[in-house]
Amino acid sequence: MVLVASRNPLNIGGAARAMSNFGFLRLRVVNPHDVAFREARSAVGASQVLENAEEFKSVAEAVADCTLVVGTTAVGTRELLHPVRRLEAAAPLIRKRLASTNVALLFGSEKVGLTNENLSHCHWLLRIPTREAHRSVNLGQAVAICMYELARGSKAATRSPEKQPPATSAGLERLAALLLDVLHNSEYLHSHSAALSQEKLRRLVRRLHLSDRDAEIWLGLFRQIDWKLRSGRDS
Repeated sequence: MVLVASRNPLNIGGAARAMSNFGFLRLRVVNPHDVAFREARSAVGASQVLENAEEFKSVAEAVADCTLVVGTTAVGTRELLHPVRRLEAAAPLIRKRLASTNVALLFGSEKVGLTNENLSHCHWLLRIPTREAHRSVNLGQAVAICMYELARGSKAATRSPEKQPPATSAGLERLAALLLDVLHNSEYLHSHSAALSQEKLRRLVRRLHLSDRDAEIWLGLFRQIDWKLRSGRDS
């Protein structure tokens, strides 16, 4: 993310926070108006992004190592000489290029946006599809919207729950046997139906598709219940 001539350090902090939220950690700033932007209190949880932010004197320097440079614009009545894509159409193109090279996404100042000179470094532009009567979006919010759109279609942005190894047959057998004991001790079952009940419990336990860790947790729970039942009966 490249922020050009940003005027408000709180907006820079908000942008850094949005970047951190969605896993984009390389922030570059070009001639920020406030030299103390690294102390912005709005960068909650993203102080590292601000600390590592790179400062440049020109857009040319900030995007020198990028093979794709995309500018952001509200369009409006401005005459543009670049192709303009809506954010949802632009995001897949950016993600595809990000897989193999550096991409710069430029955001202009809060007052005037990106100048024509800034735009001259861009390959094309994107716009957030706001309503015509109110096109302008706060800088920090604009960064957040773009980061979300880029992250939501990225496999790297999602993390599947860690898969646990399934419980072994021996573990499930111990669980079924212990559950049977609990049912006997609670007088829910009687001895004449034990064989049939054990078969049902065995099938039931297997239908749960427990992981090895979950099976151990259930064993611990039922052991405690069984101990309490036996203690109450002996007292």
